[in-house]
Amino acid sequence: QVQLVESGGDLVQAGGSLRLSCAASESISSFFAMGWYRQAPGKQRELVAAIIRGGFTNYADSVKGRFTISRDNAKNTVTLQMNSLKPEDTAVYYCAAAYGSRANDYWGQGTQVTVSS
Repeated sequence: QVQLVESGGDLVQAGGSLRLSCAASESISSFFAMGWYRQAPGKQRELVAAIIRGGFTNYADSVKGRFTISRDNAKNTVTLQMNSLKPEDTAVYYCAAAYGSRANDYWGQGTQVTVSS
């Protein structure tokens, strides 16, 4: 079993920045894709950003221009840099990894991001 551990969640004022990290227990080169999802209270989990083998990235419209996903293969880490944070970004953020393109195989336990107005 692969372990994914998120860190970096915090309380921040609107307009501020946070950097989330996802550390994997095996080489992230094993995965076709890795990504960040978030879930706000009473809402479904949604894709925030994904990075695919080859370096391609995909972002939710709500975070384009503000969030950046990146990877560091040497550290087995995927990072989500979040700038210009808004209260609507408040959620638990989850890291996920997939061996193939069909579905995610592993999930982290989540890290809380709270953005105050």
